[in-house]
Amino acid sequence: MFISLRMATSKQQKDSGHVAAPDPWLWPDTLDALSAAPLHHRLVYENEQVRVLEVRIGPGEIVPLHTHRWPGVLYLQGWSEHVRRDDAGKLIFDSREAFPPPKIPSVVWCEPLPPHSVENVGGTELLVLRIELKGGASRPSLT
Repeated sequence: MFISLRMATSKQQKDSGHVAAPDPWLWPDTLDALSAAPLHHRLVYENEQVRVLEVRIGPGEIVPLHTHRWPGVLYLQGWSEHVRRDDAGKLIFDSREAFPPPKIPSVVWCEPLPPHSVENVGGTELLVLRIELKGGASRPSLT
């Protein structure tokens, strides 16, 4: 199963099917997932081209405000319903309304994410291997 979690910010980006990270990146490194939410993100591997994070969010847990600078592939290993809020606390994504629950395991594409928090509103752990692709030139096209 492949699900795209694109967060387009303009009509042109929606029409093109690709959302690029703002260049330059607008948010401080202190909001990077590993710095801002280390209890939920563990570095598995990193080099100049890729960064791999293990993301674990238990039932009822809220991941503090953080960012994901690079687009990437999410390998869903454990699923739970969850909501995402922006830096003002406004609901921007609710998995219960977005699509039916994916089969586990499955693969999901995710664009860079500006400051957001995540709350696991389901009854099981959300377990994701996030494979982030560094560098603008290496981003795959979705068109």
